[in-house]
Amino acid sequence: MTTYFPILAAESWERVDISMLNASIVALLGYVMVFFGLILLMAVVIIIGKIFIAKDKKQKMADPAPAAAPAPVAPAPTAPGAAGQLKLYNVEPKTAAMVMAIVANKMGKPLNELRFLSIKEVE
Repeated sequence: MTTYFPILAAESWERVDISMLNASIVALLGYVMVFFGLILLMAVVIIIGKIFIAKDKKQKMADPAPAAAPAPVAPAPTAPGAAGQLKLYNVEPKTAAMVMAIVANKMGKPLNELRFLSIKEVE
């Protein structure tokens, strides 16, 4: 009994010898199938990408153009409990935030219930 696949024969469990030519053909067919699958997958991804790009272009065409002169933006309202602007004198904002957090923690009050007018580094 001869077979073209380099496996054990199922009915006798004996080793089947195949020639180098047959083994090369099987390996080559395996490589061809893998690369065919990769090329097919690449084609599917490219096609789906082009569909989404066309859909995006169509959506951009349908969107109305923005107004020529935007209206002036009003200042954003402050958060509830905020006391307005804080003046910093020779202090980095990160350091000021840490000082405010420490003061609120030591006083046992939420930060939004405290009002800081200015923070100045004492030399």
